[in-house]
Amino acid sequence: MTHDPNDHERIKQLRAAIARHDTLYYIDAAPEIDDRAYDRLMNELKALEAAHPEFITEDSPTRRVGGGPVEGFARVTHALPMLSIDNTYDANEVRNFDATLRKSLGETTFHYTVEPKVDGVAASLRYEHGMLVRAATRGDGQVGDDITSNARTIRPIPLRLVGDGWPDVLEVRGEIYWPRKTFAAYNVLLLAKGPSGKKQVEELANPRNGCAGTIKLKEPSKVAECGLAFFVHGLGECSERFVGQASEVMRRLQDWGLPVNPHLSVCEDVEAVLTIIDVWAREKAEADYDTDGMVVKIDELALRDELGQTNKFPRWCIAYKYPAEQKNTVLRACLHSVARQGTITPIAQFDAVHLAGTTVVQASMHNYDQVQRLDVHVGDTISVEKAGEIIPRVVQVVFEKRLAAATPITPITPPAHCPSCHQPTQRDEGGVYLRCPNVECPAQIRARLEFFAGRDQMDIDGLGESVIDKLVSRRLVHHFADLYKLELTDLAPLTKEGEAWMKKQQEATLPGFVPTPTKPSKAKKQELQFAHNLKKAIADSRDRDLPRVLAALGIRHVGGRAAQVLAERFGDMDALATADVETLQDVHEIGPVIAQSVYDFFRSPSGAETIRRLKDVGVTMRLLTPMRRGEGPLAGKTVVITGTLERFLRKAAEDAIAAAGGRATSSVSKKTSFVVVGTEPTSGKLEKARTLGVETIDEAEFERRLLG
Repeated sequence: MTHDPNDHERIKQLRAAIARHDTLYYIDAAPEIDDRAYDRLMNELKALEAAHPEFITEDSPTRRVGGGPVEGFARVTHALPMLSIDNTYDANEVRNFDATLRKSLGETTFHYTVEPKVDGVAASLRYEHGMLVRAATRGDGQVGDDITSNARTIRPIPLRLVGDGWPDVLEVRGEIYWPRKTFAAYNVLLLAKGPSGKKQVEELANPRNGCAGTIKLKEPSKVAECGLAFFVHGLGECSERFVGQASEVMRRLQDWGLPVNPHLSVCEDVEAVLTIIDVWAREKAEADYDTDGMVVKIDELALRDELGQTNKFPRWCIAYKYPAEQKNTVLRACLHSVARQGTITPIAQFDAVHLAGTTVVQASMHNYDQVQRLDVHVGDTISVEKAGEIIPRVVQVVFEKRLAAATPITPITPPAHCPSCHQPTQRDEGGVYLRCPNVECPAQIRARLEFFAGRDQMDIDGLGESVIDKLVSRRLVHHFADLYKLELTDLAPLTKEGEAWMKKQQEATLPGFVPTPTKPSKAKKQELQFAHNLKKAIADSRDRDLPRVLAALGIRHVGGRAAQVLAERFGDMDALATADVETLQDVHEIGPVIAQSVYDFFRSPSGAETIRRLKDVGVTMRLLTPMRRGEGPLAGKTVVITGTLERFLRKAAEDAIAAAGGRATSSVSKKTSFVVVGTEPTSGKLEKARTLGVETIDEAEFERRLLG
């Protein structure tokens, strides 16, 4: 078969034209052609690429339809942390934020940018030589999930930057969201399809939750159907340093084809900021995306660098959150829920109310002191809101309704015995939490197993709440390690079809049994396949890396980030288990509370037994992907910084130590190599350094040692 030699050139022309029309539609909001004309261009391109597969490239617009299913989501370590933003709910606190900045910056003149806080999924896009090479979720701020295959299907995200002048490496941060119009249209189509098999189709509750679920689908082609969108709001790692104003950088990003929120404004002072916040309080309902507040940032990039950041938040920005919507409802019951570490929490159950796009029927009241402070009784009319438009909570009792109600109310009292195992409850010494002290409590076992199997821990697909409930109720699983001893004969009866199949298998062993030839239905095959898949998923989880195993253990105060830090420092479970409190506390980012909690876990009978059992069934006990520590002038050195340095922000100094092969820690110990002393140092650190005989140096000497 012969082809026109100009086909390759026509393919290039079509790609350029489609990219231009995507920019006009999604970036400039000024389309030049209608959908039918756009589809004609796309169909012509598809036909030519089908005839010439050798000309297909990763940045072709036809690749946005998504390929086949992906196996899973790889973990991505962010080159620069994706920090959260500090929140406020009060205009005067915004003024206080401004006053704090002006005190820090003196007479320096600066401006603010203000933009809507889009309610979606935070993500990072990395472009190398203008080509999109990776997209990742925020995750815990340090490590996220690689969602590149799904991000490629989101049309406002350019697969290749346009124009010129972009850095060789350009990483942008922003928000993936589900526009209200396309979300509503998707729900209409979803309901129109009707039930699938025995499962009733339900519409998605709200765009934010729908987006979070959609972006983690393992079939990019399904993500492509949803019409997700993206706004850039900041920068990550870049091979060239941007200078000047952030607002100007946003304009440059837009010139390169990246979508920037058109409602980003520049303000000369804090009162202008508050005016925009007030205007958006009235107008945010008209936007095509959900927003729960406004983000305020210093516009001058040099001042952002000067102000730096804390461990959690940049000091140069703040998010003003609009008051949450409240609804009144009637409290019908209070459940007492037992968590994985024995904490018993009062759960309010009430008549359904619609809040922030979802129907809510219950909310945690956190602890029984809170119940007493609210003076809440079963039968009361209560006000409910979603904190941060996510977590439902009981705000207050509507006391005038109580006085007028004819129905009697019932006080809520802390349970004297665990509602699951009936052991006497205990209150934390000096604390507000009520606990079940019985580590063998079935409710705790269920909760621990569910946490252990979670996606951010051992990631055992198919091992959800209902399956765990059956396994515990049937006494098949008591400890984490028991999961790895389950046979197919244990898992198959967990479904109705599987139970019938097991019964037939048992009957087949009886004397005189004559099998009746039957062809299993498609539904039965699927249910039996569930057991095979679950057994494989459990077996595969044996090979999870040490950080995931540590996080899955449920040690108090040890989340994903702490688990990663500890795993990188100690390398294997035995080394961690034998570390003393001082050694643990000497690890960067591990404070005294976490150190003591880890120490106590490994020395408790239940903790030691948990590790022994997991070892016996072959669960990984070592770091499979160790962090490579480069050689350098500070190789093997542990360094503490106290006070303020003149030529280094704290984060920059710690990064310089790491680049030189050393490790920065926050506390002085006998293993500290030396302490760098700036202005206004912490007296306690200096005193401890003197007591232990640890060397102290000034900033000039620190710079010399960095150079070697």
